[in-house]
Amino acid sequence: MSDHVLAIDQGTTSTRAIVFDRAGTPVASAQREHRQILPRAGWVEHDPEEIWANTREVVQAALGRLDGRTGRGAACIRAVGITNQRETTIVWERATGRPVHNAIVWQDTRTEGIVERLAADGGRERFARSTGLPLSGYFSATKIAWMLESVPGLRQRAEAGELAFGTVDSWLLWKLTGGPHGGVHATDATNASRTLLFGIEDGRWRPELLDAFGVPASMLPEVRSSSEAYGIIRYGGPIDGIPVAGILGDQQAAAFGQAAFGPGEAKHTYGTGGFLLLNTGTSPVRSGHGLITTIAYRLGEEPPRYAVEGSIAVAGSLVQWLRDGLGLITDAAEVEQLAASVPDSGGAYLVPAFSGLFAPHWRADARGVLAGLTRFVTKAHLARAALEAIAFQVADVVEAMNADTGARLSELRADGGASANELLMAIQADVLGIPVARPAVVETTALGAAYAAGLATGLWSDLDELRAHRSEDTRWEPSIGEQERAERRRMWRKAVERTLDWVD
Repeated sequence: MSDHVLAIDQGTTSTRAIVFDRAGTPVASAQREHRQILPRAGWVEHDPEEIWANTREVVQAALGRLDGRTGRGAACIRAVGITNQRETTIVWERATGRPVHNAIVWQDTRTEGIVERLAADGGRERFARSTGLPLSGYFSATKIAWMLESVPGLRQRAEAGELAFGTVDSWLLWKLTGGPHGGVHATDATNASRTLLFGIEDGRWRPELLDAFGVPASMLPEVRSSSEAYGIIRYGGPIDGIPVAGILGDQQAAAFGQAAFGPGEAKHTYGTGGFLLLNTGTSPVRSGHGLITTIAYRLGEEPPRYAVEGSIAVAGSLVQWLRDGLGLITDAAEVEQLAASVPDSGGAYLVPAFSGLFAPHWRADARGVLAGLTRFVTKAHLARAALEAIAFQVADVVEAMNADTGARLSELRADGGASANELLMAIQADVLGIPVARPAVVETTALGAAYAAGLATGLWSDLDELRAHRSEDTRWEPSIGEQERAERRRMWRKAVERTLDWVD
């Protein structure tokens, strides 16, 4: 009986395949990291072919482990869901499937010149009314524009209809369903809403936005709902014949996996970056405090649900930097023990504005700062300052979200890889002054994609059934007083001010 769903979770640093049973419990998985290609300062790229190869490998490995448990492997799988790093931009040849350039990753800052050029006429809020987004190099449109302007001959080929654009979900869907031999070129509304080319209220690619960025309409995928059968898999692998039936951008998928289906329900994912989403229901809420208005999900023919989102560029990747950039630790898991060996950061504040500051500041001119150093500060204090930096950034976004909605968030639902760091979760509760709750299944991004695929194929009947699956693992309560909290936030804001106007 096909009563399991396979989720492909293609993230910024790795690709995972996770099989979930009908209770929403992960029963088999596999993961593989891919290279972070850094051609120059501020540039971040991935190899799309490496991602595709890793996807095939982890699917095969996860199904092998499932077969070891059940003896049936792929025969258990009813549908496949995809969740992906958003905004990361891939352009490929329709005839061959060959990428014309490495994927430009969401963290990449090379397009700031394009942003400044477009912002000269109407400012950074020029397209916010239709897209819900500020004009920023974070989003896909500037990355497509850069490729078309910078790679010789690419614009002519795009205008001739030879090239396809997609975020990573579109790339994987196209490859899974046949590639050059009839592959489905589509995306879902959540990913489309992150491109700066899509009208979030009318639900279509906007011609005036395509003109502004110089993107031919022929490059674009069809926009569909987050939960429907997109096409049958046929790439010659073990899941051939199974439908891809769910697609959600990673942060929307995490909210879906956390059962944040209704207005006022929120989650924060601690991944490579940090992302806080608050569901606002069937009406978009326009932020006045530096947040993004985005589509939370759209199920079948239902109207879309919206969210406000605070996006933080550097969260879990800060721990990777301590490991790979500074050599303070040899494994990411060591940071918790090292940081716990001291009671505080020794007065040091680390602001990881490596690619500028995202929400709620949106300052591309910012760069990282380590402030408050004395000879007393050790690597343990730096490790603790790094965890505090993640928590302070989340607090800045929560403060903006409370101001936008007029209501105070009463608890934070935490998920993602770094939510396993119990010291970080305790620091987060202290900095916010509200409880932090971690679910029993922390891989909610993959779970959300599985839920969307299972809903479309009848494995689950409705959202109420999915709500019943959610259970809490651990809850952290604040342990410091308001005066200490306010003083620590004040010093953090001082450190943030030191990052600004660094890039001339």
